[in-house]
Order: sequence, then structure tokens, then C-alpha cells
Amino acid sequence: MICPQPKPKSDQRRQMAGLCLALAVITLAVFGKTADFGFVDFDDNKYVYENPVVTQGLNLKGLAWIFTHADCKLYHPLTMLSLMADYQFHGLRAGGYHLTNVILHTASVILLFLILRQMTGAPWRSAFVAAVFAIHPLRVESVAWVAERKDVLGGFFFMLTLAAYVYYVRKSNSLARYLMVVVAFAFALLSKPTVVTLPFVLLLLDYWPLRRFAEESSGQNRKYSRFFSRVILEKIPLLALAAAACVITVLSAGKAVASLANVSALTRFGNALVSYMIYLRQMIWPEGLAVFYPQPENGYPAWETALSFILLALVSTGVLFYRQKRPWLLVGWFWYLGMLMPMIGLVQVGAFAHADRMTYLPLLGICLALTWLVAEWRINRAAIGVLMGSVLAALMVCAWQQIDYWPDSVTLWTHTLRCTADNYLARGHLGLALAEKGKLDEAITQYKEALRIKPDEPESYNNLGNALLQKGRADDAIHQFQQALRFKPGEAEMHYNLGNAFLQKGSAEDAIIQYEETLQIKPDYAAAHVNLSNALLQKGRVDEAISHYEQALQLQPGFAVAHHNLGLALCRKGRADEAIVQYQQALQISPNYVDAHVDLGNVLLQKGKVEEAMAQFQQAQQIAPADPWLPNNLAWFLATAPQALLRNGPRAVQLAQRANQLTGGANATILRTLAASFAEAGQFSEAVETAQRALHLAEAQSNAGLVGALQSELKLYQTGKSFHLSGPTQ
Repeated sequence: MICPQPKPKSDQRRQMAGLCLALAVITLAVFGKTADFGFVDFDDNKYVYENPVVTQGLNLKGLAWIFTHADCKLYHPLTMLSLMADYQFHGLRAGGYHLTNVILHTASVILLFLILRQMTGAPWRSAFVAAVFAIHPLRVESVAWVAERKDVLGGFFFMLTLAAYVYYVRKSNSLARYLMVVVAFAFALLSKPTVVTLPFVLLLLDYWPLRRFAEESSGQNRKYSRFFSRVILEKIPLLALAAAACVITVLSAGKAVASLANVSALTRFGNALVSYMIYLRQMIWPEGLAVFYPQPENGYPAWETALSFILLALVSTGVLFYRQKRPWLLVGWFWYLGMLMPMIGLVQVGAFAHADRMTYLPLLGICLALTWLVAEWRINRAAIGVLMGSVLAALMVCAWQQIDYWPDSVTLWTHTLRCTADNYLARGHLGLALAEKGKLDEAITQYKEALRIKPDEPESYNNLGNALLQKGRADDAIHQFQQALRFKPGEAEMHYNLGNAFLQKGSAEDAIIQYEETLQIKPDYAAAHVNLSNALLQKGRVDEAISHYEQALQLQPGFAVAHHNLGLALCRKGRADEAIVQYQQALQISPNYVDAHVDLGNVLLQKGKVEEAMAQFQQAQQIAPADPWLPNNLAWFLATAPQALLRNGPRAVQLAQRANQLTGGANATILRTLAASFAEAGQFSEAVETAQRALHLAEAQSNAGLVGALQSELKLYQTGKSFHLSGPTQ
């Protein structure tokens, strides 16, 4: 038998480079379009755009925070560090975050190929496993979802750990090489704690393809025993790191870990068995993939659980039976079973039955086993090549289709509802996405449907309350917030929202009680300090209001609304110069803040700085040209100012006519302004006719105060006199 000549090293390097390039190309071809996607309303807010640590970018205070606190109920400081770095470069442009995910995933794909090639010496099989890992539709959730940065970052360090381990095995007496393994594993745990099973994976790799046991077991049992002890001992530091990560994870998760009273051990065990089979089915037939799969109300049927147990037991028995002849079956199968163990639901975290993202690393074992099994088939290389190519082409098409469900929240949750039944969480999040687009009626429908499915879900009551509040239905909103608090007492956000509802209703005293309760629970809630101040102002408690505005600004220095409202409170105290400073600071933070421009203009008028005031009013009009009250208020000032030097009748007429046009001539207050403007311009007949129209509208609306004012002003216009304010300008 003539043995084939090995390829020259230069040819091998070219082959390796070509395969790496091909893997990068197909990965970017599938996931590259996510750079045009936005954030979704499922954890992206908690991780990025509403996370005050991330949105301050890279700074020492933030670094200290992420390494000493659990964020989003997980201790994964390297994940948060990567998001902070993204914010430093991209701000809140979601495409930059998506691109980082794609780059990390691509790097993991190439590393996986190089590691498998180094361990097995089989470049094409290794490339196929890496390609399936790269583009399988189950990878979409991990790569296309910004909040799953922990998956792709943890996966990257997982691959680096494997690479370091293979490097260490070549010279297993090297402490430096071993420390590289430990450090890489620590980084993986600091990115996503669920990689705790990596030491177990390394033991499997020792069995195959590294064959460390076989090398030492030939003939000398004593030598083998010493070697086996050493292989176990070298995993102990890694197991210690894994144990520490488990403890920290459980402590960090807190209430996110469902208690035994909520989900029975039997239900969790049944869910785990069925989930193992579901993931295998999804790998072979990736159809109906969704971002959230709700748990069956009473768990999976007993027959389904029993069948899953039997199938898992049969496969496990089979791979053990063939472990000598086909060791890759044992390695791949137990890689899958072992890596899923922390995420399979035996310790229940969250309300999902299973999740696509959980398969990011575990299904590598199945792919590895199947690839090496197919390579044994007695068919020619061309046929195997066609088969592998067809599989990859089909996966690419499915992945492209799956990615199209992730560009925004409405698309994502609409697809999820098509794939699942009685999905209260998808209904709630679709409602949030619709409300964000201003479709409040559609959002309310979704929230009500979510409550039909799960009547004890406090978030659905809270979201429904917010939508009703935006519709101006304060009483209905109050009822919903009270229901939310009944199911989840002591929740700061819900007390805050209830306070907002009372404030909108005009019940300032009730609002104050709710805001104070909010701050008892969450003292650093800046928005609650601001709204408490707003309620205190309504009750005339100006000094207390100023104190809470100042506390809000200490907590959140860039809070434009707090600066503006503090300016209003200072004006109430007669501290105009200090108010001007606050308005200016609000405008530095938010240059298009219309109310700040208007109120700054008003206080500048009080100071006699007419030109500066006019500049502020004009900027406000440029920002909000469709707001009728901006030209109306300026016209009223120009027509009725006490000082003749400040009045300008023709300009007032232009502004008042613009405001009247924007309201279709149907607003009595704006018609009153137009009448005053005509009178100041000397057009008394137009003033009389306009004032009469305003009077008829005011009478029809039973607005007694406006009726009295118009009657007095009409008498002036009929005698050829203008109306001027005798006190402060309106």
C-alpha cells in the first residue's frame, strides 16, 4: 500500500488561510446586515440605552462599578466593559454594537476552526464544523441581539481557553502555558458565567482528540494512574474558578432564580429533558425560532417527558458502547449534555421554557460528532462535498430569513407571536414597541391580551397604565398601577408611575405620597426627585421643591428637565439671575428644548433684555414651527406689553394670524390674541370682529373667565383703544 505524500507546509498554510478567509466571508455575509439594525426593547434598554453606567462611556467610576456590582442580575463585568467601550466609540448608534457582536462571532468561528484543525489534523471536517457554528439559524439570537454580547464575548474567550489548552498540552510541564489557560478561562467566566462547564469539556478533549489517556495507558497501569491523577489535578484550579462563578451567579440573580414553591423540581426536571430534545430538533430543522418560548402552564405532558428520557438514555448508552471505535460520539454527546447543564432549567432562571441562545456553544458537540460520523460513510469525496455544501447553503438561507426578524422590536415580537401560543411576554413587548411609535390603541389591545393570558403579571398592568396615562385617562391608569402594586408591592417604578397619574389628575398631595414612597425604595431615582418637586410646586412648597431639584441634579448632572424646572422654581422665589443660569444649562444639554427657550425669554423680558428675549422666542419657533402657542404668546406680548417701547402691532398681527391658521380659527384664546394684535396695529374694525368671534366660542365653551375678559376688551376696541397689560406681561 502506497501512503499519500503529505502536503508541503506552504500548501498547508495557503489552505488554512483560504479556509479562514472563507469562514470569515460566509459569517459576514450572513450577519453583516445587522449593522443597519436598531436596538430591541428586550434587555437592550437594561444593558445599553437606559443603563447609566454604560451611557457614561469608559471612566474610572464606571469601571469600579462593573467589577464590584452585578448588572442586569448577572456578574459579567467584561461584557459590561465591552458595551461601555462601544458607547465610547458609537454613542447610542446601535449598528456599532451589532458590528462588535459580528466581529467577536467571526473571531470565534476562525479560532474554532484552527483549534479543531490543530487537534484532529482534519482541515475540511474542522472547517465544516466551524461553518455550521458560524451560520446556523440558532446563532442568530446570540449575534443579532445586542444584549447577548455575553454570548459572543464569552464564546470568544471560551475559544481562547481551548487554544491555550491545546498549546499547554504540547508542553504540559510549562507553568506559563498553564497560566494562560487559567487567565483565558477567568475572562470567559467574567463575560458569561455559564461557561463553568469548560473544565469538563477539557477532560473530554483529553479523551479525544488529544488522546492523552491513551498515550499513557499503554501497558503500565501504575503510570496511567499517576497520569490520570495529574489530569484531574490540573483541572482543580479551573474547577475552583467555576465554583466561585456559580456562587456569585446565584447571589447576583437573587429573585430571578425561581423558588421551589414557584416551579416544582419535577416540573423543572421534565422541562430539562424535553428541552434537550427540542434543541436537537431545532439543530436539524430550525423552523419557528423565536426570542421567547413561554413555559407550558402545567409543564410538559408526562408522555413527552418520558419519551425524552428514554431517547436521551438510549443515545447515551450507544455512545458509551462505541466509545473505543468512535470516541468522537462520546465526546460530542457529553459535550452537549454537560455544557447545557447550567442553562437547561434545573435551576430555573426566568420564565422561558428554553432559549435559542443557550445552544451557542453546547451544540458544537453534536455538530462535531455528526461531522466525524458522516466522514466515515463509504461514499466518494465529491458526494460528501455536495452534501456538506447543500447543508451549508440551506443553513445560510434559513439564517438570512431568521435575521430579518431582528431589525426592530415590532418585527421581532410580531414574528414571536406567529411562532408561539399564549405568549404574554411577547404581547407585552409588542405593546411597548407600538406605544413607542405612538400607536397607543394598538398597544392597549396587546396589554389587555397579555393580561388575559397571565392575569397576575404586574408589568402588563404597569404598561397598560402608562398607555392609558398617555391617552389622558388618569383614573383608569391609577387603577392599573394599583393592580400592578398589588401583585408586586414595593416596586419603585410602579409607585413612580402611580404618582405621575395622580399628578396628571391634579391630586398633587396623593402624587407626593407616591413619589416619597418611590424615593424610600430607590433614593437615587432622579426622575422621582424631579416629579416630586413638580408636585411640591403645585402645593406652594417652593423651598422643598428646589431642594429635590438640586438632589436630582447631583444624581444626574446632565438632566435637562431638572435644570429647567429648577429655573421655574427659582423664578417663583424671585431669583431671576439664578433661574437664567439654570435655563441656559438646560439648553446646553438639550439645545432644542422649546420650553427652556420660552421660559428663558420670559425671564429675560423681566430683566428688560428685549432683544435677547426675542432671540429665544424665535429659536423656539424655529424648533417647533407647528406649535400655535409659541407665536400666540409672543404676539400677545408684542400687542399688550405695558411699555410702549416693547410693543409692535404689525409683527403681533403676523404672529397671531400664524397661530390662528395652525388652529383652524377655532381657538378662543388665540382669537383673543389676534384681536388685541389688530387693535395695537390700529385695525380696530378687524379687532372688533375677531373679538366677537372669540366671545361666541368662549360662551359656547362656558369659559366664564375668558368671556369676562373678552367683553371688557371688546368695549375698548369699539371705542378705538388698544388693550395693554398694567402689570407683568402675559
